[in-house]
Amino acid sequence: MSEFGKIMDEKCMAFAVRIVNLCRFLKKEGKDSKTLDQLYRSGTSIGANFAEAECAVSTNDFVSKLHISLKECNESLFWLRLLNRLNDLDDKYFNSIYEDCEELKKLLVSIIKSTKDKTV
Repeated sequence: MSEFGKIMDEKCMAFAVRIVNLCRFLKKEGKDSKTLDQLYRSGTSIGANFAEAECAVSTNDFVSKLHISLKECNESLFWLRLLNRLNDLDDKYFNSIYEDCEELKKLLVSIIKSTKDKTV
C-alpha cells in the first residue's frame, strides 16, 4: 500500500470510529434507530470498500470499489444532514463530522479522477 493509501485508510478508519461512536451515543439518547442504522452502514462502508479497492484485480475493479465508497460517502452526508435537521445532532458536532465526510468525498473523487486519467 502506498503512503497515500495508508493515510486514506487511516482517515476512513477514523471516520468509521466516529460514526460508530456517534450512533451508539444517539441510540442511548433514544434517537431513531432506523436512521442511525442507515448512517452506521453507510459511514462504515466507506472504509470497507476502500479496503476492498486496495485488493482490486484490475484498474476498473479499483475504480468501481472507489465509486462505491464515494456513493456511501454521499449517503452518509445525507443521513448526517437529516439528523441535524431533526435536531438529533447539534450544529457543532454536525459541522465537525460533516467536514470529515466531505474531506473523504473530495479525496475519493481525486483518486478516481487521477486513476482514470492515468488509464486514458
